[in-house]
Amino acid sequence: MLKIVVIDDEPLALEVIAGHLTKLEEGHAVWLFSKAGDALRHLKNNQADVLMLDIELPEMTGIELLKQLPDPPLTIFTTAYRDYAFEGFELGVIDFLLKPISFKRFSAAMGKVKDFISLKTQNTQLEVEEAAPEFIFVKSGVKRIKLYFERITHVQGLKDYAIIHTKDEKIVVKGSIKTVQEMFPPDLFIRVHKSFLVSRSFIKILERNRIVIGEHQIPIGRNYRDEVEKVVK
Repeated sequence: MLKIVVIDDEPLALEVIAGHLTKLEEGHAVWLFSKAGDALRHLKNNQADVLMLDIELPEMTGIELLKQLPDPPLTIFTTAYRDYAFEGFELGVIDFLLKPISFKRFSAAMGKVKDFISLKTQNTQLEVEEAAPEFIFVKSGVKRIKLYFERITHVQGLKDYAIIHTKDEKIVVKGSIKTVQEMFPPDLFIRVHKSFLVSRSFIKILERNRIVIGEHQIPIGRNYRDEVEKVVK
């Protein structure tokens, strides 16, 4: 059972999220807060698995609150302002929900949380095969799985882990996004954000400050914009 803390100063927003949680098949323990200070005290004294955090709060912003947590839970930002996504991913949030939040989009975000928690327990690692530049091995226990670079769409860094997205699966490995980047061929992958590495061949659509790959919207960091634009020219 996941322990979930929801913080939003709008009663209707709290009601919507609470309603979405009741529709999910899995049971959850949920704490709802309308005041940032009350929520911060709770988080500092109690364990939480997931934090759903509005950014625009009267006492402090959600970003300021998150920075005060030494070891924050998996965090999903909720906001009416799309541009906050970029700063949110800088802080290692797992997803970003734009209000009004549909149940379909909410369910997808919770799916990311459950996948990450489940896959993290497998303790997977990457191994480079120097003589084989077209693939890398994912080591999980005694198993070694061959992962071809051409099937990888992008990688998201999250705390001390990296989520590798392929065309049809996700793999969570121990290690930072920087470590993964050093193991991937630079002619095939490009860093587009502090928390994201993307396959050059999958960069087809740019919308404002993000790359669209299927259902994924990947933010482009300000310091990476020029290099990304060269890929699509």
